[in-house]
Amino acid sequence: MKKQRRTTGALITTLAMIFFYLPIVFMVVFSFNSSKSLTHFTGFSIKWYQQMLQSHDMMNSLYITIVIAMLATLISTVVGTLTAIGLSYSKKLTKAYVQQINDLPMMNPDIVTAIGLMLLFITFHIERGFITLLLAHVAFCIPYVMLSVMPKLRQLDPNLADAAMDLGATPFQTLTKVIIPEIIPGILSGAIIAFTMSFDDFIISYFATGNGIKNLSIMVYTMSKRVNPSINAISTLLVLLITVVLILVNVVPIIRKKIQEKREQDPNYEPSPHKHTGRNLLIGALVVTVGLVTLFLRPTSGGQMYAGQTLHIYMPGEYISEEMITTFEEYTGATLVIDNFDSNEQMYIKVANHESFDVLIPSDYMIQRLIGEDLLMPLDQSKVDETIAQLDEQVCNLAYDPQNLYSIPYFWGTVGISYDKEKVSREELEAEGWAIFQDPKFVGDIYLYDSERDQFMTALKSLGYSMNTSDEQQLAEAYTWLETIVKTMKPEIVTDEIIDNMANARKALGLIYSGDATYVSQENEQMGFFLPEEGTNIWVDGMCIPKSATNVELAYEFINYAASYEAQMMNSSYVGYTATNLEAKQELAQGEFEGYESYSFRKGHDLDEVFEYNPDSRKTIADYWSRIKVVASNSN
Repeated sequence: MKKQRRTTGALITTLAMIFFYLPIVFMVVFSFNSSKSLTHFTGFSIKWYQQMLQSHDMMNSLYITIVIAMLATLISTVVGTLTAIGLSYSKKLTKAYVQQINDLPMMNPDIVTAIGLMLLFITFHIERGFITLLLAHVAFCIPYVMLSVMPKLRQLDPNLADAAMDLGATPFQTLTKVIIPEIIPGILSGAIIAFTMSFDDFIISYFATGNGIKNLSIMVYTMSKRVNPSINAISTLLVLLITVVLILVNVVPIIRKKIQEKREQDPNYEPSPHKHTGRNLLIGALVVTVGLVTLFLRPTSGGQMYAGQTLHIYMPGEYISEEMITTFEEYTGATLVIDNFDSNEQMYIKVANHESFDVLIPSDYMIQRLIGEDLLMPLDQSKVDETIAQLDEQVCNLAYDPQNLYSIPYFWGTVGISYDKEKVSREELEAEGWAIFQDPKFVGDIYLYDSERDQFMTALKSLGYSMNTSDEQQLAEAYTWLETIVKTMKPEIVTDEIIDNMANARKALGLIYSGDATYVSQENEQMGFFLPEEGTNIWVDGMCIPKSATNVELAYEFINYAASYEAQMMNSSYVGYTATNLEAKQELAQGEFEGYESYSFRKGHDLDEVFEYNPDSRKTIADYWSRIKVVASNSN
């Protein structure tokens, strides 16, 4: 019976270890994958580690993470320890009251704490950035330090302090030489917990920061929007660092104990009066090591033209080449501070509230809205004429910004169908167009994209209507068209995970953006891209200067550089979306992206359109799409 229980216990332990550590092993293995795929290992490579080290954004985020964690740990440990000691000598009522207050932040949901801190900073007009991020981390770390220190204080003899002062010690000496040495284990435990909590916090950090100040968790969240194996690389290095620290913490005491035992066997051995010397040396070594790492990671910039200046850019995540950032900073001497938004609507809220950015990169319909609400600065045409002359005429002078008076195109593309050539024939696509998403042959084998605009575009185009229609009857028909799909076809509604899923041919069909389709086709030649003859959305993301900009001259410098041949070659190769610079587009279409329809798509198709901003129809579409998702969840 005992043997059976031991076997069962060992089995449960093994399963638990596999459950906890298999994802870490998986992550480490795929950090050496030669392709971007997160599920298919194609060969060994260290290029993602090289890209990680070259990544300005990643290294800067890691630097900020370590600095914030160290400062928050130091401050919260000092404050939390002194507060706990003070409480231990306070009246019972005061002690109970403060302890209840101290427990509240730990039991409170992080999102509530995060929003509360954000509202506090906004109310007192405190600009969010490094200081607010540090204050937020200190605030939620202090309770954990106090929680670790209080049990050690309860173990102390309550008369210890009085005895020390009776023997001639001052209050400060009593604190530093009597009380603190006795509670060192609790203080160290609290400091370690505070460092850990600060290092991996996301929710509170996300709401408490701004002005391009991002810790590692925020950066990883931004990167996870698209396939980027550099996440695996930096995570693997962190796991390695933690493993080394754990080995040191566990092995060093054993080694010291053996050395101590050998010394004690020496008849001439005299005990050292400094009993904490080894521990202090270990702590000091860790602090120095972390300090040197942060110094090494601290980003630097060169150049003279705009040396010491900062350019604040607000753009979608994973939408710019790290090489381009580095080159621009070296050329100008300026520092790029990049904030990322999840949607154009999120970007609009900040701009409408006059948050300061120097360059915005929104989508076409949002540019039209910002122009209409007088939130953008008209471009000085004398400063951008040469740049516009280098661009593909297909992306210039479009309806959302005639004559490009407010914006310069950054990337452009289409929305089409990614399909598995072994399951779907070209003839079927040409015969059915967008209606292929209703073909019973592909039940349970399709992806819809969680974008109300683009999914309603497919329905409206299939029905023969303009995707910019505001006709209620036509919108209602489009809703019925999509409702039929979610009720009968069992689709999976996804966002950016469609990239890796289609690259691994998990389903036959999926709605996809052209740049993502380019990556999918590069990873898997079995996957194709198709634009239905009914027409599609030609989208353009442009660079604008908001009226809240504070560094206009540097903004023009960036816009002109980002649209240049050199920058577009780097940027388009890295991101995969079609370059707006004509020379760069033609060279890439005949070189790296040759043969990919998703990169070099059709020209001048009469039914292809650009989205226009219409608040009434957008509200109706948003409401319909919410209902579609409810129907989809109930159907599945």
